[in-house]
Amino acid sequence: MVKRSFYRQIARRRIKELFELAKDEARKGRLDRADRYVEIARKIGMRYLVRIPKEYRLLFCKRCHKFLLPGVNCRVRINRKKLVIFCYNCKGYRRIPLKIKDSERVC
Repeated sequence: MVKRSFYRQIARRRIKELFELAKDEARKGRLDRADRYVEIARKIGMRYLVRIPKEYRLLFCKRCHKFLLPGVNCRVRINRKKLVIFCYNCKGYRRIPLKIKDSERVC
């Protein structure tokens, strides 16, 4: 049991590192390498039953598993209280509800 938690802890660190590397590579224009890093991070998560953190889950397409860089290979819009991400690669949409704080409501 101790062994499993230790492996999961290492897996979380590696996933974080791989997504940071993917961000750097995407900014340099090497999207193919960023896609590969995302693929490796997903495989590590599946193998060790570790969920990918939410801040990284938003960085890749759920349909084609490609790294998303707004303006380059995806479009990001806000429509009807939802964040809409459109992937140019697979033509897939992803809609994420936005939470409105009580102080921002008008009524």
